[in-house]
Amino acid sequence: MTWSEMQPLLSQGIIDTLYMVLWATIVSVLGGLPLGLLLVLTDKGGLLQNAVVNKVVGVIVNIGRSLPFIVLLIALIPFTTLVVGTFIGPSAMVVPLAIGAIPFFARLVETAVREVDHGLVEAAQAMGGGVPTVVFKVLLPQALPTLISAVTTTVIVLVGYSAMAGAVGGGGLGSVAVNYGYNRFETNFMLITVAVLIVLVTVVQLIGDGAVRLLARRGRTS
Repeated sequence: MTWSEMQPLLSQGIIDTLYMVLWATIVSVLGGLPLGLLLVLTDKGGLLQNAVVNKVVGVIVNIGRSLPFIVLLIALIPFTTLVVGTFIGPSAMVVPLAIGAIPFFARLVETAVREVDHGLVEAAQAMGGGVPTVVFKVLLPQALPTLISAVTTTVIVLVGYSAMAGAVGGGGLGSVAVNYGYNRFETNFMLITVAVLIVLVTVVQLIGDGAVRLLARRGRTS
């Protein structure tokens, strides 16, 4: 296969991969952030201590994290079809990608928020701050650098998930590698696709690390 034949396939694969990862990341953050906060707030000694809620949310998150993505992908076919109208293509893959990443991100959020100095929380409460104030004025701002790292890690995981989804009809670089590389014995093309995925992951990591360093510098100068 010549480069002129590879280029449009790679370009479309990159576009589809970025589309899946972008929307899945947005949904994962919107779903995982409140879940992670809820795990911290309802834990023993938390601002909304509730053992039952904490246990239920913890079990749901643990089940979501323990399922292999390929199993989750197949199990969610009826739900994906209900939501999107099909279980094939980049738009359909956003559903299992997001559902698979939400519990993963929730645990990262939980870890990030638990690292916040409890003395800052107590100081905010002493000044009359309620739960919303503590969450939005103390916990999230203080945990922001770690949360950015958590988002970066989640995006990288989603890139891997998207490649796996592509192998079963999801589109993206995974589909390109399997359909035009592996199945047609085009080893060079498959290796190029893998290299593109590595570059994509590296770029994401560099952007995430840069954002964390920028926030750290701002924190030192404020």
